[in-house]
Amino acid sequence: MTHATDPAPNPHASADEVQAAYSDPKLANVLYHDWEAGSYDEKWSISYDERCISYATDVFTAVAGTEGQPYATAMELGSGTGFFLLNLMQGGVIKKGSVTDLSPGMVQVALRNAEQLGLDVDGRVADAERIPYEDNTFDLVVGHAVLHHIPDVPAAFREVLRVLKPGGRFVFAGEPTKIGDWYARRLGRITWWLTTNVTRLPALRAWRRPQAELDESSRAAALEAVVDLHTFDPSDLERKALAAGAVDVKAVTEEFSAALAGWPIRTFEAAVPQEKLTVRWRMFAYHTWLRLSAVDKKVLARVLPRELFYNVMITGVKPAPPTEP
Repeated sequence: MTHATDPAPNPHASADEVQAAYSDPKLANVLYHDWEAGSYDEKWSISYDERCISYATDVFTAVAGTEGQPYATAMELGSGTGFFLLNLMQGGVIKKGSVTDLSPGMVQVALRNAEQLGLDVDGRVADAERIPYEDNTFDLVVGHAVLHHIPDVPAAFREVLRVLKPGGRFVFAGEPTKIGDWYARRLGRITWWLTTNVTRLPALRAWRRPQAELDESSRAAALEAVVDLHTFDPSDLERKALAAGAVDVKAVTEEFSAALAGWPIRTFEAAVPQEKLTVRWRMFAYHTWLRLSAVDKKVLARVLPRELFYNVMITGVKPAPPTEP
């Protein structure tokens, strides 16, 4: 359930609100993610089955290992629709969870997803720089693709450490590296331009989404330039976490060839009618990503600098207070 004082979702922002959002990153995040909440899982091929359970648990284990599992209490910061937390709960990593997001619409969808899955989850609309929970509340804080939306990342790290219990761990994954974001965005823009122009041809018109939907997606893409505030160098991200007071900090990167293929595939999927994306296509896309991810982990991670990979994940621990002599 949500907190009684939490604001209601606003999925249809006015023109004045959208204009104001261009100079207010937090308002932009609320408007953009409230607008996206209802279709977010479909857009990003998010599910709550074995496919995404395996992905979430593999990502978590790659950076944090298995020690401490299952965590009794966990909070997801910037939960979106609950992808990371809910799949980690289904994978046995977490027992009880809390979802938080600046977007009321995302919290609402995350709680609905949790209820449908029969998971023990509550939720709050929350600013990552002022998390509305008491000190020493959680055994684990997680997040997926959230840090790059937060204006003051060091402040968010300090807040995460505050709400963690001594010895508690945080794990953030899915954050764009500086170099990875550079090539991914260019691949996405090229694919969008090609798809939306080729589908103007009479023979391919059935593959074209209605112009109103394409225009709306283009407006959303414009707001992405406001809500996506950071890209990260892995070493600098480690330094930020250490400066906030964390110990046992480690950053790991993933996806190089998988990102080079994945961004065009995801952009193509967003640009065509959903009914054209058959089960066969989705399985092809998924297995392509799996095979390339395996190449990244087993081969390329051994020979390429970690800065070249698209995603960075980071973990750290809240130090326990010194014991009395």
